[in-house]
Amino acid sequence: MNVLIADDEAIFRKLVGSVLARAGHDVIEAADGNQALSLLTATDAPPMAILDWMMPGIDGIDLCRTLRQLATPVAPYLILLTAKDRREDVVSGLDAGADDYLTKPFDSDELRARVRVGERILGLQRSLGERVAALEEALVHVKQLEGLLPICAWCHKIRDDSNYWQTVERYVMERSTARFTHTICPDCLSTALSSAAATAR
Repeated sequence: MNVLIADDEAIFRKLVGSVLARAGHDVIEAADGNQALSLLTATDAPPMAILDWMMPGIDGIDLCRTLRQLATPVAPYLILLTAKDRREDVVSGLDAGADDYLTKPFDSDELRARVRVGERILGLQRSLGERVAALEEALVHVKQLEGLLPICAWCHKIRDDSNYWQTVERYVMERSTARFTHTICPDCLSTALSSAAATAR
């Protein structure tokens, strides 16, 4: 998985990048918030980003807020990794839209574990998005029969919106995915046999 690391300290980007690379991830680097925003709003944006709070340009907090205001099919998973470790800082970071919050100096094992959590959540989001898209596509093709249907009491034809009378089968097939296979019910079969027997006598 592609992971963006946004931090103005090159040494720190390399340190975090080496941890992620050993875990099998492809690392993309950004030296400031503006570059990070450009990468995260591109068509091939990485699904996850590890952001420093204090960066030139847009800081990590404002970057989280900006990204959360964008309408994207799957929102990026954002981890704030910062030296700001006060309780109110953590609350502010999460309120701004960060999905997770880690403080410097960080533990490599904990960082990898937090990234794995992000991977699972992104996978669930993608799966849910695919299911919603499939449902919306299915609903487009479904036609529903609603309201009162004017039907002839004698021949059982139905009058459509153009005042044209047509068979029940044709009317239903044009307005739904239903299809008909014709047979004869027991009552009609009994009537037909009785009629045939009477004609034969």
